[in-house]
Amino acid sequence: MIFASGNMKAFARYEFLNQKRSLSHFSIAGFSLVVVLIMRFSGKLDESFSSLLQAFVMLVAQLELFIFFGTILFSRVKFDKSPGEITRNVIFRLIVFLASCLLVSLILFIIMEYAFSYAIRGDVSKVLYYFFHDELSGWIKSTLTGLSGGALIFIIFQWQDSLHREQRLREENLIFQNETLKSQVNPHFLFNSLNTVSSLIQSDPLKAEQFINDLSSVYRYMLENGQKDRVPLQSELDLIKRYFDLHRVRDEEKITLDVECTEAGNYQIIPVSLQILIENAIKHNMATRENPLQISVYLEDQYIVVRNNLQRKAVQLKSTGIGLKNLMERIRLMSGKDLIIEESDNYFTVKLPLLK
Repeated sequence: MIFASGNMKAFARYEFLNQKRSLSHFSIAGFSLVVVLIMRFSGKLDESFSSLLQAFVMLVAQLELFIFFGTILFSRVKFDKSPGEITRNVIFRLIVFLASCLLVSLILFIIMEYAFSYAIRGDVSKVLYYFFHDELSGWIKSTLTGLSGGALIFIIFQWQDSLHREQRLREENLIFQNETLKSQVNPHFLFNSLNTVSSLIQSDPLKAEQFINDLSSVYRYMLENGQKDRVPLQSELDLIKRYFDLHRVRDEEKITLDVECTEAGNYQIIPVSLQILIENAIKHNMATRENPLQISVYLEDQYIVVRNNLQRKAVQLKSTGIGLKNLMERIRLMSGKDLIIEESDNYFTVKLPLLK
């Protein structure tokens, strides 16, 4: 996890926009001071202390409020909708953000004019008159500058959110790859498979050869696709059929698998996800000829459903639950949807969101 840790440190460098941290306010004040000094030496501001102070306070207040509005509007954008809905949502929030910045800038400017007029001259009767006749053009220029800064803040917020989501996906992907490698060398599954091959070599050599081919196909698929973000749904269905065939040779009629996915070619899925669910069903449930374990896989709306009749083992095998938990996180990050788990007295059902 060294790679992930390093990237998280890099991401933390951009926490200057987090107003819960004192560093954010010091950064804003420092940035405002630099801007005011640049404007002073470029001749855009008067040399008087009051003008410099007013510009500094105005800029600090604007940035603080812009970042506050930006946090509210853009840090809560949900990405669990269609691309068109997300785009419309973001554009609407951007319009609201810029309109808010414009209104806030006007209110702040007038308040500052009243405050400094009262402090310096003790008279505020002509503040609005001077504003509309002498200072309106200056306010428009400063507002356009502020709105440009507001647009920059908007871009930074969106970039930070995308960076954070990508980092989380990378971390989950590393964990998933690690869990996949563990499942590839599952000692119980491999031990039972080797015993099955050993017994078949003498009793049924052709069946033993087919078993070895299916076993190698399963491991080859895991090695080739374990690190991918998504694979065609049909490829995953082919994997679980071969994986099931391995169990059926050993368990005969104790386990059944029914797959009904006629439109599989239109979808994609996270690799090895169905195999994890099939393995969990076999691991945690009893299976006998009198009461076989029945596993069904079928499409339902935009989900693929894995259901099995519930007949839990009296003694459950020790499980960390990391595989299923990690799968839930990866699905949430990639699709914006949740893995749906339903349990009744007779059935255990898991619904995975499909990808396009």
